[in-house]
Amino acid sequence: MGAMVARLITALLFSAGFVVTVAAHDYQVGALKIEQPWTRVTPKGAKIGGGYFKITNTGSGPDRLVGGSFAGSARFELHSMSMLDGVMRMRPIPNGIEIKPGETVEFKPEGLHVMFVDLKKPIVEGDRIKGTLVFETGGTVDIEFQAVGLGGPPAPAENHGASH
Repeated sequence: MGAMVARLITALLFSAGFVVTVAAHDYQVGALKIEQPWTRVTPKGAKIGGGYFKITNTGSGPDRLVGGSFAGSARFELHSMSMLDGVMRMRPIPNGIEIKPGETVEFKPEGLHVMFVDLKKPIVEGDRIKGTLVFETGGTVDIEFQAVGLGGPPAPAENHGASH
C-alpha cells in the first residue's frame, strides 16, 4: 500500500510540472555538514582507493576529523597530496584534520583525501559503500561513498528540503 501511495504522489508531482530531487549524499553530525562522499572505481587487483567529500563547520568551535572506516578495506587513513619540485608527494596526517568554525574543508583528488588501504575487492561504478567519519568533538557519523567512474565526482543534487 505504501509503495502505491508513493508512486501516486510522484506521478502527481511530475504531472504538475515539479521535479523532485533528493540530496541523498549529505550528512550532519553536530555542527558539521558532510557533503557528497564519493570514491572512484578501482581496477581489479587494486589494494587502495580514495575517498572525497566536503566538510563545513557551522558551529562556533573547531572540530577535527581523526579517522573513520570504509566497508571493504582493512584501514582508513587521512592523507594530503602536494607537488614539490615537479614530484607528487603523498603523506599521512596522523593527528587529524582541523575544521575551524565557518570553514569548509574539501577532500579531493590531488589534495586532502582519505585512503582506503587493503581493499578486499574492486570498487565498482554505481556501488554505494558504507563508511564512517570520526570527529574529535562531534563523534561518529555513518555515511555512504558513491562509486563513480574516472570522470570525477557525482553531479551535485539539488536540495529541495530533503535531508539525511
